[in-house]
Amino acid sequence: MKSLIALQALFLAATFAAAAPELAGTHGTAGTLANPKLVHRLEITKPGVYENFLVDAQGKAGNIVKITADNVTLRNCEIFNGSGNGIGVFGTRVVIENCRIHHLLNGTFKEQNDAHGITGRWGDVTIRNCDISHTSGDCIQFDPDRASLGSLTIEDCHLWTGPLAANAGGFSAGERPGENAVDTKTRPDGERCKLTIRRCYMHGWNQPAQISTIAALNIKEHVEAEITQCVFSDNQVAFRLRGPGGRGNALVTIKDCAVYDTQVAVRAEDKIENLKISGLAFGQGVKSRLEKHSGKELPGFINEGEHEAPPISDLIAKPGA
Repeated sequence: MKSLIALQALFLAATFAAAAPELAGTHGTAGTLANPKLVHRLEITKPGVYENFLVDAQGKAGNIVKITADNVTLRNCEIFNGSGNGIGVFGTRVVIENCRIHHLLNGTFKEQNDAHGITGRWGDVTIRNCDISHTSGDCIQFDPDRASLGSLTIEDCHLWTGPLAANAGGFSAGERPGENAVDTKTRPDGERCKLTIRRCYMHGWNQPAQISTIAALNIKEHVEAEITQCVFSDNQVAFRLRGPGGRGNALVTIKDCAVYDTQVAVRAEDKIENLKISGLAFGQGVKSRLEKHSGKELPGFINEGEHEAPPISDLIAKPGA
C-alpha cells in the first residue's frame, strides 16, 4: 500500500510539473564566465562558436559586434558602453545566447538617437537567454533596412529599461532611455518574415520619449508573429499591433501571456486583421485591456480565455536561477 501511495504521489507531482508554466526571463548566467577576453570591437567573418568576450565599446558607434558569416554561435558575452548597436547580424543560421547587452546610448534623453541591443537582417536567427537593457533605441530591431526575409526567434530573454543608476553617454542618472523591447520592420511584399517570441520578460517601457506611444512590443509591417508565455509589467503599452496601411499588415497570435501595471495591454491599430488572442491574463494595475485605434472593426478577431493573473513572482525566473 505504501508503495502504491508513493507511486501516486510521484505521478501527481509529475503531472503538476508538466502543467506548470515555464518561467519567463533568463535562466542561469547571462553574461561572461570566468576570465573573459577583453576587446573593444568584434567582427565575426567566419563560421564557428565565439564565446566569453567582454566587449567594452568605449563610447564608439557602429555595430560593436558585427556578424557577417553564416553558421555562427555567439555565447556568454557582455557588450556595453557604446553609442551604436550592440550586435549587428548580417548572416544566417546565427544563434546569440547567454549574452548581456547594455548601456548603448546615442544622443540625449530629450533627443534620443537609435542604438539598438541587437539588430540586422532577418534570417534563421535565434536570440536565447539574453539580458538586454538601457538602449536609446530598441532592445531588438529587425530589419531597419527593410531589405531581408527570414525568421527570428527570441526566447527566455529579459528585455527592459529603467532609470540609469549613473550618468552615461549624454544621459543623466535617473533618466530612462529606450523606445521598444522589440520592433519589427520588413520588406513591404513577398514572403512574410516569421517572428517567434516565447517566455520573455519585458518591462519598463513607460518613460517620456520622442515617440508618442511607448510599447514593449511594436509589431508592424509584413510580419507573422507568435508571442507565447511572455510577461509584461510597467509599460505604457504591452502589445502595439499594427494593421494595414503605411506600417504594413502584421499577422499576430498571442498565447498564454500575462500583463501587469500597464496603461494599455493590447493596442490594436489600423483595423488589424486576424488577430488571435488566447489565455491572456491580467494582473494588478492594468488600466485598459484592449483599445482600438484608427478603426473599430477588427476582421477575424478572436479573444478567448481571458483570466486573472497570479502574482508576477509566480511567472518570472529569479536572476541566476
